[in-house]
Amino acid sequence: MAKAHFGVMVPQIKRTWEQSEAAATTFEELGYDSIWVNDHLYGPGSPQIPMLEAWTLIAALAAKTGRVEIGTLVTPAGMRNPQHLGKTIATVDHIAGGRVIAGLGSGWMPAEYEDFGMPFPEPPARARQLKETVSLLKQMWTSDEPVTMHGEFVNATNLVTLPQPPREVPILIGGTGKQVTLPLAAREASIWNNPAGSQGRLEENVGALRAAMEKAGRDASEVTISQQCLVAIAPNEAEAEPMIQTATKIFGGHMGDPTGPMAIVGTADRIVEQIGKHMDLGCSMFMIEFFGTDTRLPAQMFAEQVLPQFDRS
Repeated sequence: MAKAHFGVMVPQIKRTWEQSEAAATTFEELGYDSIWVNDHLYGPGSPQIPMLEAWTLIAALAAKTGRVEIGTLVTPAGMRNPQHLGKTIATVDHIAGGRVIAGLGSGWMPAEYEDFGMPFPEPPARARQLKETVSLLKQMWTSDEPVTMHGEFVNATNLVTLPQPPREVPILIGGTGKQVTLPLAAREASIWNNPAGSQGRLEENVGALRAAMEKAGRDASEVTISQQCLVAIAPNEAEAEPMIQTATKIFGGHMGDPTGPMAIVGTADRIVEQIGKHMDLGCSMFMIEFFGTDTRLPAQMFAEQVLPQFDRS
């Protein structure tokens, strides 16, 4: 069985920088492998919900941490100028000392594109935009020559990126589209992420990814399978049930079904069992959204009672 990797989402919605910083440094001290931020310019559902911008936040967290990898879950490919995005990520990876993971997706919230001056194409076009952006970023970060690329969405001429990232930046591709996204992940990604809303379809989506990888001539071991997940950990069964009910009301289906067969909720023993189900399907990397007002508290319980049960050496 593959070694397990456990990452944690940094609180950034309705949070101050000081709260995000405190959480991130605590997660590193607790022994987690990575920290992650959402990349949205607006809070979910409303521009009136305060939201710290992702790559600015990552740059600051990179300077405040020293070991954990840091990534976005995920950056919409068309929400920013792709050349500028590539330059930003290269610079942030220098601040991090080679710890950045570039999480990319197609995007889904029109307002955070259009209100910031970017067009919001239809879904098939956004998937093609993701494909072009991945190609551009890889060239920007590795080419010894100026990059020229003229596509449907990318228009770059003699583009130079110096300094290039200090390591080969792992590209994470999130999404489950079988026509473009999964085949793109099969060809180009180091990590594929199954979104929380698709957690119940993990087996089906892993099967589709692996079929696409076989078609692309890549071995199954070349792409790490990851899961965005809500985790509600309780000290005992009596406290677990009301916690699960509250999580269901708050998150609905957005973060998966807290009562579903793949839900990572309950006591530590139950959570270890549920993680094992994911790993049996080939998923070895977890990006955890802890349930709780101060997510440092459940993160500590998980670190003490769950992390030691898995091989992470």
